[in-house]
Amino acid sequence: MDLSTAKEIKLEDKGLFDKYFQNYPPQTSEFTFTNLYMWRNFYGLFFMEWEGHLLLFSRDVFKKRKTAMSGSDNALFFFAPIGPKPADVIITLFENFNEIEFHRIPEQLTENLRSHEKFPALNIEIFEDRDNWDYVYEGENLRDLLGNRYRQNRRWLNKFLENYDYEFKILTEDEVAKTKKLQLEWCILRECEDDEGLEQEEKAIYDALDNFSSLGFKGALICVDNKCVAYTFGEMLNSDTIVIHIEKAHMEYEGAYQAISNLFLKSSFINAMFVNREQDLGVPGLRRAKESYKPIHMVQKSILYRKTSK
Repeated sequence: MDLSTAKEIKLEDKGLFDKYFQNYPPQTSEFTFTNLYMWRNFYGLFFMEWEGHLLLFSRDVFKKRKTAMSGSDNALFFFAPIGPKPADVIITLFENFNEIEFHRIPEQLTENLRSHEKFPALNIEIFEDRDNWDYVYEGENLRDLLGNRYRQNRRWLNKFLENYDYEFKILTEDEVAKTKKLQLEWCILRECEDDEGLEQEEKAIYDALDNFSSLGFKGALICVDNKCVAYTFGEMLNSDTIVIHIEKAHMEYEGAYQAISNLFLKSSFINAMFVNREQDLGVPGLRRAKESYKPIHMVQKSILYRKTSK
């Protein structure tokens, strides 16, 4: 396998990626073209087609961040192969590369690997990556917020709807500049320049918004007295699930987060049965917020690696 033929992700590659995702519908939130495009620089992603599969990998993510499970700064970082036999491809890659890791591997693929005849001999370690598990909800539950278990969410939503003279807008090219201004304000308040994760997220968000029409995702914006206070955007992950990529709101507007989530789901993708709200990254406040909406299940993911010899 010659990785030197791999290419950087560009807008013109969207058709190729969409074809693979249509033929092999993903469950993990990472696998939409929008998500991969907006985070391509953060991860230093390259892609190539090999044996009927789409491979996504990074040569330098560990060199930059020193986060390899194997302890090697030179390890190759791969996402799950997209194609008919991803387990076979993972086994082949482990056979051909000594320093390699696979991240965000869904549970079913992990189980397929465990039963693979070549798996035991490769001494592959499996680490449950809880911080990157996706939260999945019933779409109807998030739209209606009925019952006692959604009482607090409903209370915050109603507080916003009753206390503010708001305008809800579907995101269009005309609203992109306002959305970017809101994101800038949000980042200033949270001092993103002192937090690498938030700083890189802002760059990814700008990348997505700057290419709104080409990427084809949907979004929404809430403004109060001509000041925009919340926004979100997402897209279909597979035939029955919408994935929410970004959701931001000014905290001083009580209930703004609940409002942008609820109004967006009521106006867009109304037939989506499930809502994937991505991971919590191990952030306690974010975990509490995602758990408060009562997920019906988690998309479990693992890291696969082989310990380097000492």
